[in-house]
Amino acid sequence: MRVLLSTYGSRGDVEPMIALGTRLRALGVDVRVCVPPDFAGLLAGVGLELVPVGPPVHPVLHGSTPLAMGMPQHAAELMAAQFDELATAAEDCVALVASGMLHQLGARSVTEHLGIPYVYTAYSPVFLPSWHHPPLPLPGQPFPAEVTENRLLWDLNARSYDALFGADLAVRRAALDLPSVDRVRDHVFTDRPWLATDPTLGPWRDTPGVDVVQTGAWILPDERPLPVKLMQFLDAGPPPIYIGFGSVRAPANIAPVAIGAIRSLGHRVIVGRGWADLALIDDRNDCFLVGEVNQQALFPRVAAVVHHGGAGTTTAAARAGVPQVVTPQDGDQPYWASRVAELGIGADHAGPTPTVRSLTDALRAALAPETRTRATAVAGAIRGDGATVAATLLVDALLRPRVSA
Repeated sequence: MRVLLSTYGSRGDVEPMIALGTRLRALGVDVRVCVPPDFAGLLAGVGLELVPVGPPVHPVLHGSTPLAMGMPQHAAELMAAQFDELATAAEDCVALVASGMLHQLGARSVTEHLGIPYVYTAYSPVFLPSWHHPPLPLPGQPFPAEVTENRLLWDLNARSYDALFGADLAVRRAALDLPSVDRVRDHVFTDRPWLATDPTLGPWRDTPGVDVVQTGAWILPDERPLPVKLMQFLDAGPPPIYIGFGSVRAPANIAPVAIGAIRSLGHRVIVGRGWADLALIDDRNDCFLVGEVNQQALFPRVAAVVHHGGAGTTTAAARAGVPQVVTPQDGDQPYWASRVAELGIGADHAGPTPTVRSLTDALRAALAPETRTRATAVAGAIRGDGATVAATLLVDALLRPRVSA
């Protein structure tokens, strides 16, 4: 019995799928994972089978052409890859779990053709239609300024998907003797999508017509020790402040701005290099540069975390009980920044490009004793079993009935 997991994106998109894969394997299910080739090492490290689909994602996110300009063509190319490469990978599988709306336009069609169950999963509530929040505009497809009502915006969002991808999807489905679909977006989402976020940190607000299954965040346990030199740095003084922007494009000059702001408050600094290739600005011994690191082990040792607001980093900092300063750049990051502020566990930096002064002010708010107290309290409510819940649900509700039929 084998399940196919499919996503396309940065580590924040891929690692939750790996977490689900490891939990499925613990339940006796074989797992195959379709993700960008950038993550071959990550899959090998946990012993899951990789079938790379699509081009490497690092050049897509950090190339010279802005992603918004090339997204429709990029999404169409991935759709073509799914009808070819994903279909081949799914041939001996009994179910497919997919995430990433723009990157899974062909996935459900593949499962229809093969006659296997399909589950769509979102990693943030704002990706799913709701009266309580607006949709994220498609890259390069802004909404009219005069339209502000959420239901109207979600209707425009659906029409944008149809206009950009409907004709191509219809042609590819027809080649498989599948009928055309009325709405591309709703076809990909299904009428019962899963939401892999923690109910405290990223709750779903009930919306008529949207039957969401919230499983909790899919967290991959990380047992790697921290590097010896990093441990020595941590032990040599009071807790430092961590700054990192993961896989996203970081604001210009963020390293000198952040280091300047943190130093102005008398704190030491840990800089996460990330895909933005952040670096130290001098050789003073109050700063330390890290590459890929176990955040689950590091974050409990720091005074605060300054980051971009990805779902994974936000959840890791919340679980560690450490205050956060979120400087959102795009996508769902403003949502996570707002949740951090609403929960009182950190600060939502106003705007994507901080100055020394603005970041210093945000850090002061995050470092206040009441914020630390609140962060500690919320940490106790963050669940760590979302991947287990999802794996059990998949096996019980989808696989066993099929096997016994």
